[in-house]
Amino acid sequence: MIPPFVLLLAALIISCDSNPVAEEEEPFQVEQAGKADNSFSLSTEEAALFDLLNAYRQSRALSPLTFSAEAYEHAEAHNQFMISQGELSHEGFAERASKISRELQANFVAENVAKDYTSAEMALEGWLESSAHKSTIEGDFTHSTLSIMLDTKGNPYYTQIFFRK
Repeated sequence: MIPPFVLLLAALIISCDSNPVAEEEEPFQVEQAGKADNSFSLSTEEAALFDLLNAYRQSRALSPLTFSAEAYEHAEAHNQFMISQGELSHEGFAERASKISRELQANFVAENVAKDYTSAEMALEGWLESSAHKSTIEGDFTHSTLSIMLDTKGNPYYTQIFFRK
């Protein structure tokens, strides 16, 4: 059975649009608690977006999010799905949220998706222009993961998953 909060959250979260950006080069730490394989790494753009998101949260006196390498596969798989469909969607969110809850002992899960933003800054700006996405970004979460993936035409797709432990 899918928890009611997951269904409610899935109904509230809406797909996003697009915009461009400049890149910030800052050190990025990936927490890999419990992972034996330390080969996981984010792309430069994924790390930049995660850093920008945390800088935004801190500017609002919110706690920074801890990156979850363990949840990355869910964001990546959803990007692959959206690319295969050629459109943004939150399809399968309830199942993703349930898996993350079980696997990572998360008690609240949300996601933002976007496409066609040419930079990390533009993606964040686009999400912040949407009240539903902004609410998720500013939500009471402790962890996050995100994947940025290009389709065959070079158009970027974004999936960011937020959760609280």
